Amino acid sequence: MFECLAALWPQLAADASVKVVLLQGDGSEFFCSGADLSADLESLDSIDELVGRALLKTQFFPKPIVAAIQGGCVAGGLELAMAADIRIAANDAKIGFPEVCWGIVPSGGAAMKLADQIGQTFALDLLLTGRIISGAEAEKIALVTCACPHDRVLALALERAQKIATNSSMAVQATKECALGHRMRQYSFLEVQERSVVARVRASGDFKEGKAAFLEKRLPDFDNSRKLQGLNQK
Repeated sequence: MFECLAALWPQLAADASVKVVLLQGDGSEFFCSGADLSADLESLDSIDELVGRALLKTQFFPKPIVAAIQGGCVAGGLELAMAADIRIAANDAKIGFPEVCWGIVPSGGAAMKLADQIGQTFALDLLLTGRIISGAEAEKIALVTCACPHDRVLALALERAQKIATNSSMAVQATKECALGHRMRQYSFLEVQERSVVARVRASGDFKEGKAAFLEKRLPDFDNSRKLQGLNQK
């Protein structure tokens, strides 16, 4: 998925016939659930750049993006949704950043973007607890543009996309550049500084315990993981 998305965005940006992009999950059960925790996450440094381009973490995409969010939209999936300019979510969609529950940092500028988009108070509530909220609650904190019944999501998203497509493409893209271009350039700069913080977590016992717990379908024991790490360092 990451390779395809990373290659697709430049093509869409260069295609003059594309006025707006509509993002939708494959089916109505999941919008996107992000990275596979069964992968070798300790070597993520080698693919961070690819994932960043795929999810438009710090890359500015010039054309409008509308997201139709149904079902699960968590972790990297929510990062992809946050790249959208307009987000239409089902009332019962499941949305959040649960990474800290598994010893992982929502990296690549995710925390910065969330705080900018919904404010520090709501952002820290979601980021530090890792709780999952409904689409209806996400609308209340402006994480999504609007929430609606599950079977209306795609129709409303298409309605917004079609309205955008009737406007001047030049004016629309210039407006997006004025609104977001400076922020994306800032994220790109700050994300480089963020990497050392993320690397520290990836080298920790908490990271290993979180991944093991997820794969073994159990709750992680972070207190015990730190004790074991301390013994190994002696």
